[in-house]
Amino acid sequence: MEDGGGASVLAIDIGGSKMAAALVEPGGRVGAYERIVTPRPPHVDADGLWRTLLALIEKLPAKRLAGIGVGCGGPMWWPSGKVSPLNMPAWRAFPLRERLVDRFPGLPVRVHNDAVAVTVGEHWRGAGRGRANVLGMVLSTGVGGGLILGGRLIDGASGNAGHIGHVIVDPDGPPCECGGRGCLEAIARGPGLSAWAREQGWTGETGKELAHDAARGHPVAVRAMNRAGWALGVAIASATHLCDLDVVAVGGGLSQAGPLLFRPLEDTFRAHARMDFAREVRVVPAALGQMAGLVGAAAFVFGGERYWSRG
Repeated sequence: MEDGGGASVLAIDIGGSKMAAALVEPGGRVGAYERIVTPRPPHVDADGLWRTLLALIEKLPAKRLAGIGVGCGGPMWWPSGKVSPLNMPAWRAFPLRERLVDRFPGLPVRVHNDAVAVTVGEHWRGAGRGRANVLGMVLSTGVGGGLILGGRLIDGASGNAGHIGHVIVDPDGPPCECGGRGCLEAIARGPGLSAWAREQGWTGETGKELAHDAARGHPVAVRAMNRAGWALGVAIASATHLCDLDVVAVGGGLSQAGPLLFRPLEDTFRAHARMDFAREVRVVPAALGQMAGLVGAAAFVFGGERYWSRG
């Protein structure tokens, strides 16, 4: 790991639900931290969203920086850093990296998918620490993922390797915002799961409420969590057979449901992961919580070629 000469990285985590920024030290410790709810159209346009991000990061006392690391919702053009997050319609082909380079001239600016940032954070300082082959997952407004194999981040042709949210788990399942049908994201993302539960007679609104009602034994909420766990277990079993993993670290807001989600996930995973080499895989909650994406974004700068392969 590079130490950045003792300077911090300005780490930024951008998603459909929230924007967060922090100063992260070379060892991965998160220092000064700010967070806001992500504004959405019609309340904000592309430039308005950019100004909101600038106002957020300018709250931080950044005196000496080693660089800027960003995890942003996808899809995106990588490594150029143009972003079109599915859950942030105000940004379409928005030149995020270019804007940050103009704002922080002379510093490295590295922009990647937010779920990739979470994966890198968990590999560097979290649940995948010390293991060479890790799939990271984020269950929130969408379902994202990232992939570490042989101790290095795998980017793929366009930077979207490991994007497990668009693995098909049910070809006859619900339509997905990507244009496909039956994707893991269409079934297990928080808003989609809540919408399914309402169709079954549940009267709540958010994924957090759904998890709370499942904990109280509400039958529809429990079925919704079982449905999400089933879809996740199927997708993870497929990924494990394909990539020969050591650890799968599952984070994001929905993962806070705990055993209500992880029990059906584990049962389904074990039912489908039948190859001998898949039986040692551990599926665990992400260890860094809401800080994982920020820690991973900092590692894009601190980690050298281990986590960043493009200049």
